[in-house]
Amino acid sequence: MDALLVGPSADLRYLAGYHALPLERLTLLVVPVSGEPVLVVPELERPRAEDSGAGDVARIASFGETDDPYNLVRAALPNGPSRIAAGDRMWTMFLLALQDSFPSASFSRSSAITGPLRIRKDESEIDALRRAGAGADAVAAGLAGEKAAGKSELAVSRWIADSLIAQGHERVNFAIVASGPNAASPHHEPGERVLEHGDALVCDFGGTVDGYCSDITRTFCVGEPPDEFMDAYAVLAKAQDAAVSAVRPGVAAEAVDAAARSVIADAGYGDAFIHRTGHGIGLEEHEVPYIVAGNTEPLEPRMAFSIEPGIYLGGRFGMRIEDIVVVTADGAERLNNAPRNPIVLT
Repeated sequence: MDALLVGPSADLRYLAGYHALPLERLTLLVVPVSGEPVLVVPELERPRAEDSGAGDVARIASFGETDDPYNLVRAALPNGPSRIAAGDRMWTMFLLALQDSFPSASFSRSSAITGPLRIRKDESEIDALRRAGAGADAVAAGLAGEKAAGKSELAVSRWIADSLIAQGHERVNFAIVASGPNAASPHHEPGERVLEHGDALVCDFGGTVDGYCSDITRTFCVGEPPDEFMDAYAVLAKAQDAAVSAVRPGVAAEAVDAAARSVIADAGYGDAFIHRTGHGIGLEEHEVPYIVAGNTEPLEPRMAFSIEPGIYLGGRFGMRIEDIVVVTADGAERLNNAPRNPIVLT
């Protein structure tokens, strides 16, 4: 690549420390293969960019409301790059304008460059993930002591969100609460359904601590669960343990997925496990590596990702267990340690 162009995104925060607002005005980090990096920002955003410390790694160039910001981009790349890596999360309006600015250049995705940088966390990043995980664990443990019957999914979701903030999260990213037959929808939007005795209750939630994300799922029961549910849950717990045990350096990401999937399939629930086993986590809730069939990338120490197999029986119930793990020199460190058994709520 001759140049890397990154707009508001986790990549920009990673490279320059700047958490830029996604605006209709251009914000762009321009990194030439040689020469000075330049951060192009609207004039009204310059104070935020300077306060972020981005000026320590790039020259900040700002433009007024009636200026053409692409003149600043062209000035930062005076040699006319022929190969440009553009941010994966860049808005189409900006990408099209950049293609017009450099009509002879070929464009490709920046994740080919930034993905391998971000996939291995340093110790400060892992510490932030540990703090995020500990806060999420505390919320999961607190939920186990709450009365659930008679409350709506939305009320429980709000309780989780408030509790994440109380446990030191700066921001709540999501708080899925799915009860009864809704639990068979992995990304159910919590609503007004009132929790009843006999319901399975899937709670999947996370937020951000020091810029790094938490993500945990625990499955509860409102009142005593039926035998069918407990039989399936025993399979799920075995599958999650098998996947965690499969994690070690040199193992392909897809092998971890296979470890969980084979346990579930052998028990007759193969068609009920409808998503990948995990996703990377860091500055974003979902990033590389993805723990899924077809991903032959070997795991390396300091990679962080979720392990979250699930079983979903439409119209009846669903269940999922999710922990964040970090690859160590000889295995995996779980960053979530809240109880994984199906706790009975009153």
